[in-house]
Amino acid sequence: MRIAVIQFPGSNCDQDCLYVGEHILKTPTYLVWHKETSLQDADLVILPGGFSYGDYLRCGAIARSAPIMKAIEEHIQKERFVLGICNGFQILCEARILPGALVRNASRHFRCEEVYLRVENTQNPFLCLAAKNQILKLPIAHGEGCYIDHKTNLRQSLRHNQIALRYCDSGGVPTPASNPNGSIENIAGLLNRKGNVLGLMPHPERACEEILGNTDGLLIFQSLLHWHKKKRSMAASS
Repeated sequence: MRIAVIQFPGSNCDQDCLYVGEHILKTPTYLVWHKETSLQDADLVILPGGFSYGDYLRCGAIARSAPIMKAIEEHIQKERFVLGICNGFQILCEARILPGALVRNASRHFRCEEVYLRVENTQNPFLCLAAKNQILKLPIAHGEGCYIDHKTNLRQSLRHNQIALRYCDSGGVPTPASNPNGSIENIAGLLNRKGNVLGLMPHPERACEEILGNTDGLLIFQSLLHWHKKKRSMAASS
């Protein structure tokens, strides 16, 4: 699997994603500058966390118009994978690739901590190795991670099983106290309708090594590798 990590001016988690791909997953991984127009035949595109364009206007509002975004939309149409982490999730919503928006945390405070997440949907490339209702623990670091959407759109997301992850307590129960930013329905991660795009506020790339004290993030990357390998195997045998 080839991984392209997009670099915007202000991105600060691109190197973490590059490290995970190269040194932990041991798969071809490379950076793609935002002014490029080609993804170099990537299978997975990662929109990393950071502060693209300094978060001017709104988080992700300028990045959505970057030249590389057209190639990403074509990549999605080919049913290849896109993972948007934190600022990447905000960019995907600003580009209308995912529904809804991310606004200021309800507390108006920047939150930097580890949170519990409950896996809601395992029928997708990002969580196919997880068990339904499995509890993960991942770090967050954001000031504008409160997910909102219109009631009609939210009903559609629920109907099509697009909720991938919810903030929860250590027992797996989504509660107001376990919701770090006030997101509607405790939503922490959202899929597109086809299931090949995932946006999430937590940072799985920061939880992939024992030395960091947490490897729960590996589940997402290993799921992607597994799904891709299975897809290639099926294509070869058909």
